[in-house]
Amino acid sequence: MHSYTVTQALVNPRVIGLSLVYFGAVATNYGLSFFLPQIVKAFGMNTFLTTVVSAAPYLVGLVGMVWWGRRSDRMAERRFHAALPLFVAAAGIAVSTALDDPTLKMLSLCVAGFGIFACLPVFWTLPTAFLSGAAAAAGIAVINSIGNLAGFAGPFAMGWIKDHTGSYAGGLLLLAALGIIGMGTVLILGHDDTLERAPSAAE
Repeated sequence: MHSYTVTQALVNPRVIGLSLVYFGAVATNYGLSFFLPQIVKAFGMNTFLTTVVSAAPYLVGLVGMVWWGRRSDRMAERRFHAALPLFVAAAGIAVSTALDDPTLKMLSLCVAGFGIFACLPVFWTLPTAFLSGAAAAAGIAVINSIGNLAGFAGPFAMGWIKDHTGSYAGGLLLLAALGIIGMGTVLILGHDDTLERAPSAAE
């Protein structure tokens, strides 16, 4: 493993690339989370049922997070285990915009929930495979800071598009596009799984 200084980690192209990936993952998460209850409410349900039904993607996501993370550990593979859930999240969100039936729409959003939450535990193995010590702390801080800007940008874009179009479809498609960009970035960056097994990776 190459030893990076804190300054080098802050401007490392790979760190910036992973920040973009995390931005896409966070955007799909928060963008959907903020507006999911309103989407479900539009099905004509009361407040209690809206709350219950809105929890479904999170329950699926919980299962996905545990199962997919364990699968990644068992296979000792990170790149595709990070990229595939982003594709699943994007596909689930995009398909939901074409469905009017409440059951089918929720099934699609549950698929999206699986992808959104399955990606997260695997993603955080990527920066720690090539960063260590203080450089890892700095790199993770950069990734987290840039990525979490999507916590504002995603819901804001969703709301702005909804106000100007009267529909959630455009905003959801934007979230799906950010997920696809994140997936593509993971695949382009690649990942050397042997770094995780190198002695220096544990320092």
